Amino acid sequence: MEAYTKQVISIIQKIPLGTVATYGQIARLAGNPRAARQVARILHSMSQKYDLPWHRVVNAKGEIVIGDPETAIEQKYRLAEEGVEFFRQNKVKLVTFQWQPGELRLSAESSDLD
Repeated sequence: MEAYTKQVISIIQKIPLGTVATYGQIARLAGNPRAARQVARILHSMSQKYDLPWHRVVNAKGEIVIGDPETAIEQKYRLAEEGVEFFRQNKVKLVTFQWQPGELRLSAESSDLD
């Protein structure tokens, strides 16, 4: 597994209950601010294997953007269960619920992922 992929997985695993992170935010924290789409691919392909809290990741506007309606409903339900509130139909108020990790430094060497 590539170092960047390990970093993305590690960051996603750290998103606290009741908060969300954006694809771009995760990409920036992992060291590549232009790789939001790569974060989406990693999340899609590795969520089950690494038990990632996929439901805590939204787009830059705070919107649920999953194309499958059932999965989008599941994401909204899971977030609501954690106390995340929505305005407009599928939009989270990022000012209130976006994770602010402060100084998050990750290194691929310190990761337990293989």
